[in-house]
Amino acid sequence: MPVIRNPILRGFNPDPSILRVGDDYYIATSTFEYHPAVRLHHSTDLVHWTTIGHALDLDLRGVPDSGGVWAPSLSHADGLFWLAYSIVRTMDGDDKDIDNYLVTAPSITGPWSEPVHLGSRGFDFSFFHDTDGTHWIVGVQWDHRPEHASFSGLVLEQYLPDERRTTGEAAVIYREDGLVEGPNLYRIGDWYHLLIAAGGTGWNHGITAARSRHLLGPYERDPQEAVLTTRDAPGHPLQKAGHGELVQTPDGHWVLAHLASRPTLHLGERYSTLGRETCLQRVEFDGDGWLRLVGGGHHAHVEVRVGAPDGGTDAAAGMREWTEEFDAPRLDDRRWSTLRAALPSPVADLAARPGWLRLRGGHSPGSVFDQSMILTRAEEHRTEFEVLLDAEPGTVREAAGLIAWYDRAGWIWLQVGFDPEHGRHARVVRRDGSATARSSPIAVPPGPLRLRASLDGPALIFAVSGAEGEWMPVPGVHPAWTLSDDHGPPLRFTGLFFGVRADDLDSRGWTVDVERASLRSTPAAAS
Repeated sequence: MPVIRNPILRGFNPDPSILRVGDDYYIATSTFEYHPAVRLHHSTDLVHWTTIGHALDLDLRGVPDSGGVWAPSLSHADGLFWLAYSIVRTMDGDDKDIDNYLVTAPSITGPWSEPVHLGSRGFDFSFFHDTDGTHWIVGVQWDHRPEHASFSGLVLEQYLPDERRTTGEAAVIYREDGLVEGPNLYRIGDWYHLLIAAGGTGWNHGITAARSRHLLGPYERDPQEAVLTTRDAPGHPLQKAGHGELVQTPDGHWVLAHLASRPTLHLGERYSTLGRETCLQRVEFDGDGWLRLVGGGHHAHVEVRVGAPDGGTDAAAGMREWTEEFDAPRLDDRRWSTLRAALPSPVADLAARPGWLRLRGGHSPGSVFDQSMILTRAEEHRTEFEVLLDAEPGTVREAAGLIAWYDRAGWIWLQVGFDPEHGRHARVVRRDGSATARSSPIAVPPGPLRLRASLDGPALIFAVSGAEGEWMPVPGVHPAWTLSDDHGPPLRFTGLFFGVRADDLDSRGWTVDVERASLRSTPAAAS
Protein backbone atom coordinates (compact mmCIF):
# COMPACT_ATOMS: atom_id res chain seq x y z
CA MET A 1 0.00 0.00 0.00
CA PRO A 2 1.61 3.32 -1.04
CA VAL A 3 2.52 5.79 1.71
CA ILE A 4 2.13 9.56 1.77
CA ARG A 5 5.03 11.18 3.58
CA ASN A 6 4.00 14.53 4.98
CA PRO A 7 4.44 17.28 4.09
CA ILE A 8 3.57 16.47 0.47
CA LEU A 9 4.32 20.08 -0.57
CA ARG A 10 7.44 21.09 1.33
CA GLY A 11 8.52 24.61 2.11
CA PHE A 12 6.22 27.63 1.83
CA ASN A 13 2.96 26.11 0.49
CA PRO A 14 0.16 27.12 2.88
CA ASP A 15 -3.66 27.15 2.83
CA PRO A 16 -4.17 24.15 0.53
CA SER A 17 -7.35 23.98 -1.53
CA ILE A 18 -7.78 20.46 -2.92
CA LEU A 19 -9.93 19.26 -5.80
CA ARG A 20 -10.43 16.05 -7.80
CA VAL A 21 -11.65 16.11 -11.40
CA GLY A 22 -11.85 12.59 -12.81
CA ASP A 23 -8.58 10.82 -12.01
CA ASP A 24 -6.66 14.05 -11.42
CA TYR A 25 -6.10 15.79 -8.09
CA TYR A 26 -5.16 19.47 -7.87
CA ILE A 27 -4.04 21.65 -4.98
CA ALA A 28 -3.85 25.46 -5.00
CA THR A 29 -1.74 27.17 -2.33
CA SER A 30 -1.36 30.75 -1.12
CA THR A 31 1.46 32.92 -2.44
CA PHE A 32 0.93 36.19 -0.52
CA GLU A 33 3.24 38.91 -1.95
CA TYR A 34 5.08 36.57 -4.34
CA HIS A 35 4.71 36.44 -8.11
CA PRO A 36 3.25 34.55 -9.94
CA ALA A 37 0.21 34.12 -7.71
CA VAL A 38 -1.63 30.96 -6.58
CA ARG A 39 0.69 27.97 -6.94
CA LEU A 40 -0.89 24.91 -8.59
CA HIS A 41 0.05 21.27 -7.99
CA HIS A 42 -1.09 18.00 -9.61
CA SER A 43 -1.22 14.31 -8.69
CA THR A 44 -2.97 11.18 -9.89
CA ASP A 45 -2.45 9.12 -6.72
CA LEU A 46 -2.26 11.62 -3.80
CA VAL A 47 1.31 10.39 -3.15
CA HIS A 48 3.42 11.95 -5.91
CA TRP A 49 2.90 15.66 -6.55
CA THR A 50 4.21 17.99 -9.24
CA THR A 51 4.10 21.78 -9.26
CA ILE A 52 2.53 22.62 -12.62
CA GLY A 53 2.64 26.41 -12.47
CA HIS A 54 0.53 29.29 -11.26
CA ALA A 55 -2.91 30.62 -12.04
CA LEU A 56 -2.48 34.38 -11.84
CA ASP A 57 -0.16 37.02 -13.29
CA LEU A 58 -0.91 39.91 -10.92
CA ASP A 59 0.84 43.19 -10.24
CA LEU A 60 0.93 43.36 -6.44
CA ARG A 61 3.37 46.25 -6.09
CA GLY A 62 2.55 48.21 -2.97
CA VAL A 63 1.05 45.39 -0.90
CA PRO A 64 2.55 44.87 2.56
CA ASP A 65 4.69 41.95 3.67
CA SER A 66 2.44 38.89 4.14
CA GLY A 67 -0.32 40.74 2.29
CA GLY A 68 -1.22 39.97 -1.31
CA VAL A 69 -3.00 36.76 -2.29
CA TRP A 70 -4.50 34.82 0.60
CA ALA A 71 -6.23 31.43 0.76
CA PRO A 72 -7.27 30.52 -2.78
CA SER A 73 -10.32 28.28 -3.20
CA LEU A 74 -10.32 25.79 -6.09
CA SER A 75 -13.54 24.10 -7.22
CA HIS A 76 -15.15 22.67 -10.34
CA ALA A 77 -18.72 23.29 -11.55
CA ASP A 78 -20.61 23.75 -14.82
CA GLY A 79 -17.66 22.30 -16.73
CA LEU A 80 -15.26 24.96 -15.45
CA PHE A 81 -12.51 25.31 -12.87
CA TRP A 82 -13.40 28.07 -10.38
CA LEU A 83 -10.68 29.90 -8.45
CA ALA A 84 -11.62 32.36 -5.73
CA TYR A 85 -8.94 34.40 -3.98
CA SER A 86 -8.44 37.44 -1.78
CA ILE A 87 -5.94 40.27 -2.27
CA VAL A 88 -5.04 41.88 1.04
CA ARG A 89 -3.86 45.40 0.31
CA THR A 90 -3.76 46.83 3.86
CA MET A 91 -3.31 45.06 7.20
CA ASP A 92 -2.60 47.86 9.66
CA GLY A 93 -3.97 47.21 13.14
CA ASP A 94 -7.74 46.82 12.95
CA ASP A 95 -7.83 47.86 9.31
CA LYS A 96 -7.80 45.37 6.46
CA ASP A 97 -8.48 46.42 2.88
CA ILE A 98 -9.36 43.21 1.09
CA ASP A 99 -10.67 42.54 -2.41
CA ASN A 100 -12.16 39.15 -3.27
CA TYR A 101 -12.26 37.82 -6.82
CA LEU A 102 -13.35 34.85 -8.93
CA VAL A 103 -11.77 33.61 -12.14
CA THR A 104 -12.82 30.54 -14.15
CA ALA A 105 -11.15 28.42 -16.83
CA PRO A 106 -11.94 25.37 -18.97
CA SER A 107 -8.64 23.78 -17.88
CA ILE A 108 -6.47 24.01 -14.78
CA THR A 109 -3.80 25.53 -17.01
CA GLY A 110 -6.18 28.24 -18.22
CA PRO A 111 -6.82 30.51 -19.89
CA TRP A 112 -8.41 32.10 -16.84
CA SER A 113 -11.22 34.59 -17.28
CA GLU A 114 -11.19 38.23 -16.37
CA PRO A 115 -11.76 38.48 -12.60
CA VAL A 116 -15.18 39.06 -11.10
CA HIS A 117 -15.08 41.25 -7.99
CA LEU A 118 -16.86 39.53 -5.10
CA GLY A 119 -16.73 42.44 -2.67
CA SER A 120 -14.50 43.25 0.27
CA ARG A 121 -16.41 41.83 3.23
CA GLY A 122 -13.55 39.71 4.55
CA PHE A 123 -11.17 36.96 3.46
CA ASP A 124 -10.78 33.16 3.20
CA PHE A 125 -13.73 32.93 0.82
CA SER A 126 -14.49 29.54 -0.73
CA PHE A 127 -17.15 28.41 -3.18
CA PHE A 128 -19.86 25.87 -2.43
CA HIS A 129 -21.81 24.46 -5.37
CA ASP A 130 -25.06 22.96 -4.07
CA THR A 131 -26.82 19.99 -5.63
CA ASP A 132 -29.70 22.20 -6.79
CA GLY A 133 -27.34 24.10 -9.12
CA THR A 134 -26.95 27.21 -6.94
CA HIS A 135 -23.53 28.66 -6.12
CA TRP A 136 -22.52 30.18 -2.79
CA ILE A 137 -19.49 31.81 -1.22
CA VAL A 138 -18.68 31.28 2.44
CA GLY A 139 -16.02 33.32 4.20
CA VAL A 140 -14.87 35.44 7.11
CA GLN A 141 -16.66 38.70 7.86
CA TRP A 142 -14.17 41.25 9.19
CA ASP A 143 -15.12 43.94 11.70
CA HIS A 144 -12.68 46.87 11.82
CA ARG A 145 -14.21 48.50 14.92
CA PRO A 146 -11.69 48.20 17.77
CA GLU A 147 -14.32 47.53 20.45
CA HIS A 148 -15.70 44.57 18.47
CA ALA A 149 -14.30 41.12 17.72
CA SER A 150 -12.43 41.30 14.41
CA PHE A 151 -13.69 37.87 13.37
CA SER A 152 -17.40 38.67 13.46
CA GLY A 153 -18.67 35.44 11.95
CA LEU A 154 -18.67 33.18 8.93
CA VAL A 155 -21.04 34.45 6.27
CA LEU A 156 -22.82 32.86 3.31
CA GLU A 157 -23.80 34.75 0.16
CA GLN A 158 -25.24 33.52 -3.13
CA TYR A 159 -23.36 34.03 -6.38
CA LEU A 160 -25.25 34.54 -9.64
CA PRO A 161 -22.98 33.30 -12.46
CA ASP A 162 -25.18 34.53 -15.30
CA GLU A 163 -24.95 38.04 -13.90
CA ARG A 164 -21.33 37.68 -12.67
CA ARG A 165 -22.18 39.10 -9.26
CA THR A 166 -23.23 38.21 -5.74
CA THR A 167 -26.64 39.07 -4.39
CA GLY A 168 -25.08 41.54 -1.95
CA GLU A 169 -26.92 39.95 0.97
CA ALA A 170 -24.84 37.84 3.35
CA ALA A 171 -26.14 35.74 6.22
CA VAL A 172 -24.03 34.93 9.28
CA ILE A 173 -24.19 31.15 9.58
CA TYR A 174 -21.63 30.55 12.31
CA ARG A 175 -19.70 32.37 15.01
CA GLU A 176 -17.98 31.57 18.27
CA ASP A 177 -15.88 33.45 20.80
CA GLY A 178 -12.50 32.39 19.42
CA LEU A 179 -10.95 32.95 16.00
CA VAL A 180 -12.70 31.07 13.20
CA GLU A 181 -11.62 31.35 9.59
CA GLY A 182 -10.82 29.29 6.49
CA PRO A 183 -14.38 27.91 6.11
CA ASN A 184 -15.36 25.27 3.56
CA LEU A 185 -18.87 23.92 3.07
CA TYR A 186 -19.83 20.42 1.86
CA ARG A 187 -23.16 18.68 1.32
CA ILE A 188 -22.82 15.02 2.27
CA GLY A 189 -26.03 13.06 2.40
CA ASP A 190 -28.65 15.07 4.28
CA TRP A 191 -26.12 17.23 6.10
CA TYR A 192 -24.28 20.44 5.33
CA HIS A 193 -20.83 20.12 6.89
CA LEU A 194 -18.84 23.27 7.66
CA LEU A 195 -15.09 22.76 8.04
CA ILE A 196 -13.47 25.56 10.04
CA ALA A 197 -9.92 26.71 10.83
CA ALA A 198 -9.79 27.69 14.50
CA GLY A 199 -7.31 29.13 16.96
CA GLY A 200 -5.30 31.31 14.57
CA THR A 201 -2.61 30.03 12.24
CA GLY A 202 0.12 29.69 14.89
CA TRP A 203 0.86 27.05 17.52
CA ASN A 204 -2.82 26.96 18.60
CA HIS A 205 -4.08 26.20 15.09
CA GLY A 206 -6.58 23.45 14.41
CA ILE A 207 -9.58 22.30 12.38
CA THR A 208 -13.05 21.92 13.80
CA ALA A 209 -16.45 21.27 12.23
CA ALA A 210 -20.11 22.15 12.46
CA ARG A 211 -23.16 20.79 10.64
CA SER A 212 -26.75 21.56 9.81
CA ARG A 213 -29.68 20.02 7.97
CA HIS A 214 -30.25 23.41 6.34
CA LEU A 215 -27.88 25.55 4.28
CA LEU A 216 -28.49 28.68 6.34
CA GLY A 217 -28.28 26.83 9.63
CA PRO A 218 -28.37 26.78 12.54
CA TYR A 219 -25.05 24.91 12.60
CA GLU A 220 -24.27 22.53 15.47
CA ARG A 221 -20.66 22.56 16.70
CA ASP A 222 -18.75 19.28 16.78
CA PRO A 223 -18.68 18.08 20.42
CA GLN A 224 -14.99 17.22 19.98
CA GLU A 225 -12.63 20.17 20.40
CA ALA A 226 -10.81 19.56 17.14
CA VAL A 227 -10.86 17.20 14.20
CA LEU A 228 -7.16 17.93 13.75
CA THR A 229 -4.63 19.86 15.82
CA THR A 230 -1.20 19.52 17.41
CA ARG A 231 -1.68 22.40 19.86
CA ASP A 232 -1.49 19.95 22.76
CA ALA A 233 1.64 18.20 21.45
CA PRO A 234 4.52 20.72 21.29
CA GLY A 235 7.02 18.01 20.38
CA HIS A 236 5.05 16.71 17.42
CA PRO A 237 6.95 17.05 14.10
CA LEU A 238 3.93 18.64 12.35
CA GLN A 239 3.03 21.77 14.30
CA LYS A 240 0.34 24.40 13.55
CA ALA A 241 -1.83 21.74 11.88
CA GLY A 242 -5.00 23.36 10.57
CA HIS A 243 -6.79 25.13 7.70
CA GLY A 244 -8.08 22.17 5.72
CA GLU A 245 -10.24 21.01 2.83
CA LEU A 246 -11.80 17.66 1.95
CA VAL A 247 -11.62 15.61 -1.23
CA GLN A 248 -13.28 12.30 -2.00
CA THR A 249 -11.43 9.54 -3.85
CA PRO A 250 -13.11 7.58 -6.67
CA ASP A 251 -13.66 4.65 -4.28
CA GLY A 252 -15.54 6.86 -1.83
CA HIS A 253 -12.87 7.50 0.81
CA TRP A 254 -12.20 10.96 2.21
CA VAL A 255 -8.87 12.78 2.42
CA LEU A 256 -8.14 16.01 4.30
CA ALA A 257 -5.56 18.48 2.95
CA HIS A 258 -4.23 20.82 5.62
CA LEU A 259 -1.27 23.02 6.46
CA ALA A 260 1.37 22.34 9.08
CA SER A 261 4.90 23.48 9.96
CA ARG A 262 8.08 21.59 10.81
CA PRO A 263 9.84 23.85 13.33
CA THR A 264 13.51 24.00 14.12
CA LEU A 265 14.73 24.72 17.65
CA HIS A 266 16.87 27.60 18.87
CA LEU A 267 17.57 27.78 22.61
CA GLY A 268 14.54 25.60 23.18
CA GLU A 269 12.15 27.81 21.21
CA ARG A 270 10.41 26.70 18.00
CA TYR A 271 10.84 28.58 14.72
CA SER A 272 9.05 27.65 11.49
CA THR A 273 11.68 28.86 9.04
CA LEU A 274 10.31 26.74 6.18
CA GLY A 275 6.89 28.32 6.54
CA ARG A 276 3.59 26.48 6.50
CA GLU A 277 3.52 23.37 4.33
CA THR A 278 0.80 21.11 2.89
CA CYS A 279 -0.07 17.68 4.33
CA LEU A 280 -2.72 15.02 3.71
CA GLN A 281 -4.65 12.86 6.20
CA ARG A 282 -7.19 10.08 5.76
CA VAL A 283 -10.50 10.89 7.43
CA GLU A 284 -13.89 9.24 7.86
CA PHE A 285 -17.28 9.95 9.38
CA ASP A 286 -17.92 8.19 12.68
CA GLY A 287 -21.12 6.50 13.84
CA ASP A 288 -22.58 9.87 14.85
CA GLY A 289 -21.74 11.44 11.50
CA TRP A 290 -18.79 13.58 12.64
CA LEU A 291 -15.52 13.84 10.73
CA ARG A 292 -12.59 12.03 12.38
CA LEU A 293 -9.03 11.02 11.50
CA VAL A 294 -8.74 7.41 10.40
CA GLY A 295 -7.16 5.54 13.29
CA GLY A 296 -8.56 7.93 15.88
CA GLY A 297 -7.11 10.86 17.78
CA HIS A 298 -6.59 14.37 16.47
CA HIS A 299 -2.85 14.57 15.80
CA ALA A 300 -1.52 14.82 12.26
CA HIS A 301 0.20 11.71 10.91
CA VAL A 302 3.59 11.99 9.25
CA GLU A 303 2.98 8.81 7.23
CA VAL A 304 -0.43 8.05 5.75
CA ARG A 305 -1.30 4.90 3.81
CA VAL A 306 -3.61 5.38 0.84
CA GLY A 307 -5.09 3.20 -1.87
CA ALA A 308 -5.04 -0.56 -2.19
CA PRO A 309 -2.06 -2.84 -1.55
CA ASP A 310 0.27 -2.83 -4.55
CA GLY A 311 -1.58 0.26 -5.70
CA GLY A 312 1.53 2.31 -6.38
CA THR A 313 4.87 3.39 -4.99
CA ASP A 314 5.76 5.48 -1.97
CA ALA A 315 6.74 9.11 -2.32
CA ALA A 316 10.49 9.61 -2.38
CA ALA A 317 11.99 10.99 0.80
CA GLY A 318 15.61 11.36 -0.21
CA MET A 319 17.92 14.20 -1.11
CA ARG A 320 16.64 16.71 -3.66
CA GLU A 321 18.95 18.77 -5.85
CA TRP A 322 18.84 20.82 -9.02
CA THR A 323 21.03 23.15 -11.02
CA GLU A 324 19.81 26.13 -13.05
CA GLU A 325 22.01 26.98 -16.04
CA PHE A 326 19.91 29.93 -17.28
CA ASP A 327 19.91 28.55 -20.81
CA ALA A 328 16.11 28.60 -21.36
CA PRO A 329 14.26 31.50 -23.00
CA ARG A 330 12.42 32.31 -19.75
CA LEU A 331 12.72 31.67 -16.04
CA ASP A 332 10.84 28.60 -14.84
CA ASP A 333 8.23 29.98 -12.45
CA ARG A 334 7.70 26.52 -10.97
CA ARG A 335 11.14 27.06 -9.40
CA TRP A 336 11.60 30.82 -9.23
CA SER A 337 9.46 33.54 -7.69
CA THR A 338 9.79 37.30 -7.62
CA LEU A 339 8.41 39.91 -5.25
CA ARG A 340 5.00 41.41 -6.03
CA ALA A 341 5.36 41.58 -9.82
CA ALA A 342 7.10 39.98 -12.76
CA LEU A 343 10.57 41.18 -13.68
CA PRO A 344 10.31 42.56 -17.23
CA SER A 345 12.87 41.41 -19.79
CA PRO A 346 15.08 44.54 -19.45
CA VAL A 347 15.42 43.72 -15.71
CA ALA A 348 15.82 39.93 -15.98
CA ASP A 349 17.45 39.37 -19.37
CA LEU A 350 18.30 35.87 -20.57
CA ALA A 351 19.41 36.95 -24.05
CA ALA A 352 22.02 39.67 -23.42
CA ARG A 353 24.72 37.14 -22.46
CA PRO A 354 23.71 33.62 -23.57
CA GLY A 355 23.92 31.10 -20.75
CA TRP A 356 23.69 33.82 -18.12
CA LEU A 357 20.89 35.74 -16.43
CA ARG A 358 21.52 39.47 -16.50
CA LEU A 359 19.83 41.26 -13.60
CA ARG A 360 19.53 45.02 -13.77
CA GLY A 361 19.77 46.47 -10.28
CA GLY A 362 16.59 47.68 -8.61
CA HIS A 363 15.25 49.18 -5.42
CA SER A 364 16.56 48.47 -1.92
CA PRO A 365 15.38 45.48 0.16
CA GLY A 366 12.89 47.82 1.85
CA SER A 367 10.91 48.51 -1.31
CA VAL A 368 7.36 47.28 -1.96
CA PHE A 369 7.70 48.16 -5.65
CA ASP A 370 10.69 47.26 -7.85
CA GLN A 371 13.22 44.96 -6.21
CA SER A 372 15.44 43.00 -8.61
CA MET A 373 15.58 39.53 -7.09
CA ILE A 374 14.75 35.93 -7.99
CA LEU A 375 13.90 33.52 -5.19
CA THR A 376 13.36 29.80 -4.63
CA ARG A 377 11.78 28.09 -1.64
CA ALA A 378 13.83 26.40 1.06
CA GLU A 379 12.16 23.00 1.51
CA GLU A 380 14.31 21.38 4.20
CA HIS A 381 16.17 22.45 7.32
CA ARG A 382 19.39 21.14 5.75
CA THR A 383 19.87 23.01 2.48
CA GLU A 384 22.79 24.35 0.46
CA PHE A 385 22.25 27.07 -2.10
CA GLU A 386 25.02 28.24 -4.41
CA VAL A 387 25.31 30.85 -7.15
CA LEU A 388 28.04 31.88 -9.59
CA LEU A 389 27.86 35.55 -10.50
CA ASP A 390 29.85 38.22 -12.26
CA ALA A 391 29.40 41.52 -10.44
CA GLU A 392 31.59 44.62 -10.62
CA PRO A 393 29.97 47.31 -8.46
CA GLY A 394 31.58 50.70 -8.84
CA THR A 395 29.90 52.75 -6.12
CA VAL A 396 28.56 52.19 -2.63
CA ARG A 397 25.06 52.33 -4.16
CA GLU A 398 25.58 49.17 -6.23
CA ALA A 399 25.56 45.66 -4.74
CA ALA A 400 24.60 42.10 -5.60
CA GLY A 401 24.83 38.65 -4.10
CA LEU A 402 23.17 35.65 -2.51
CA ILE A 403 20.36 36.28 -0.06
CA ALA A 404 18.35 34.29 2.48
CA TRP A 405 15.01 36.11 2.42
CA TYR A 406 11.91 36.11 4.58
CA ASP A 407 10.51 39.60 4.07
CA ARG A 408 11.59 43.24 4.05
CA ALA A 409 12.18 43.11 7.80
CA GLY A 410 14.03 39.81 7.79
CA TRP A 411 16.89 38.83 5.48
CA ILE A 412 20.58 37.85 5.54
CA TRP A 413 22.59 38.83 2.48
CA LEU A 414 26.09 37.74 1.41
CA GLN A 415 26.69 40.92 -0.53
CA VAL A 416 29.29 41.82 -3.14
CA GLY A 417 29.74 45.56 -2.82
CA PHE A 418 32.22 48.39 -3.26
CA ASP A 419 33.65 51.27 -1.31
CA PRO A 420 36.67 53.48 -2.01
CA GLU A 421 38.63 52.10 0.95
CA HIS A 422 38.28 48.37 0.23
CA GLY A 423 37.37 48.26 -3.45
CA ARG A 424 35.22 45.29 -4.43
CA HIS A 425 34.61 43.09 -1.41
CA ALA A 426 32.03 40.85 0.26
CA ARG A 427 30.27 41.28 3.56
CA VAL A 428 27.24 39.89 5.37
CA VAL A 429 24.42 42.38 5.75
CA ARG A 430 21.48 41.44 7.96
CA ARG A 431 18.08 43.06 8.56
CA ASP A 432 16.16 42.21 11.71
CA GLY A 433 13.08 44.36 12.16
CA SER A 434 14.19 47.96 11.68
CA ALA A 435 17.87 47.29 12.48
CA THR A 436 20.53 46.61 9.84
CA ALA A 437 23.93 45.15 10.75
CA ARG A 438 26.97 44.82 8.45
CA SER A 439 29.99 42.60 8.97
CA SER A 440 33.54 43.68 8.32
CA PRO A 441 34.57 43.58 4.64
CA ILE A 442 35.89 40.28 3.27
CA ALA A 443 38.53 40.31 0.55
CA VAL A 444 37.51 38.42 -2.61
CA PRO A 445 39.51 37.40 -5.71
CA PRO A 446 38.98 39.18 -9.03
CA GLY A 447 36.53 37.91 -11.62
CA PRO A 448 33.30 35.91 -11.21
CA LEU A 449 32.55 34.63 -7.71
CA ARG A 450 30.86 31.59 -6.25
CA LEU A 451 28.73 32.28 -3.19
CA ARG A 452 27.25 29.58 -0.97
CA ALA A 453 24.75 29.51 1.87
CA SER A 454 24.41 26.43 4.10
CA LEU A 455 21.27 26.16 6.21
CA ASP A 456 21.52 23.81 9.18
CA GLY A 457 18.35 24.09 11.23
CA PRO A 458 18.40 27.48 12.97
CA ALA A 459 21.89 28.41 11.70
CA LEU A 460 23.14 29.83 8.41
CA ILE A 461 26.78 29.74 7.27
CA PHE A 462 28.25 31.42 4.17
CA ALA A 463 31.27 30.74 2.00
CA VAL A 464 32.84 32.47 -1.01
CA SER A 465 35.37 31.55 -3.67
CA GLY A 466 36.59 32.48 -7.10
CA ALA A 467 35.03 30.76 -10.08
CA GLU A 468 37.47 27.81 -9.81
CA GLY A 469 39.04 28.32 -6.38
CA GLU A 470 38.68 26.72 -2.98
CA TRP A 471 35.82 27.72 -0.72
CA MET A 472 36.71 30.33 1.92
CA PRO A 473 34.37 30.21 4.95
CA VAL A 474 32.84 33.58 5.82
CA PRO A 475 33.30 34.21 9.56
CA GLY A 476 30.24 33.89 11.75
CA VAL A 477 27.15 31.75 12.20
CA HIS A 478 24.02 33.68 11.30
CA PRO A 479 20.55 33.38 12.86
CA ALA A 480 18.33 31.72 10.26
CA TRP A 481 15.73 31.33 13.01
CA THR A 482 14.96 35.04 12.66
CA LEU A 483 13.70 34.30 9.13
CA SER A 484 10.49 32.68 10.33
CA ASP A 485 6.82 33.25 11.05
CA ASP A 486 7.60 33.14 14.75
CA HIS A 487 10.21 35.88 15.12
CA GLY A 488 9.22 39.44 15.91
CA PRO A 489 5.89 41.06 16.71
CA PRO A 490 4.29 41.48 13.25
CA LEU A 491 2.04 38.83 11.76
CA ARG A 492 4.13 36.84 9.28
CA PHE A 493 2.73 34.17 6.98
CA THR A 494 5.34 33.15 4.40
CA GLY A 495 8.64 31.24 4.58
CA LEU A 496 12.36 31.20 3.91
CA PHE A 497 13.60 31.65 0.34
CA PHE A 498 17.10 31.62 -1.13
CA GLY A 499 17.88 33.83 -4.06
CA VAL A 500 20.10 36.28 -5.86
CA ARG A 501 19.54 40.02 -6.01
CA ALA A 502 21.02 43.20 -7.45
CA ASP A 503 20.62 46.73 -6.08
CA ASP A 504 21.22 49.91 -8.07
CA LEU A 505 20.07 52.61 -5.70
CA ASP A 506 20.97 55.41 -8.13
CA SER A 507 19.02 53.72 -10.98
CA ARG A 508 21.85 54.16 -13.48
CA GLY A 509 21.33 50.81 -15.22
CA TRP A 510 24.00 48.78 -13.40
CA THR A 511 23.76 45.01 -13.99
CA VAL A 512 25.04 41.72 -12.61
CA ASP A 513 25.30 38.44 -14.54
CA VAL A 514 24.44 35.08 -12.97
CA GLU A 515 25.73 31.94 -14.72
CA ARG A 516 24.52 29.21 -12.41
CA ALA A 517 22.40 28.55 -9.34
CA SER A 518 22.03 25.22 -7.56
CA LEU A 519 20.19 23.89 -4.54
CA ARG A 520 20.68 20.69 -2.58
CA SER A 521 18.41 19.73 0.31
CA THR A 522 18.30 16.68 2.58
CA PRO A 523 15.20 15.70 4.58
CA ALA A 524 15.85 14.81 8.19
CA ALA A 525 14.58 11.27 7.58
CA ALA A 526 17.19 10.79 4.87
CA SER A 527 20.13 12.22 6.78
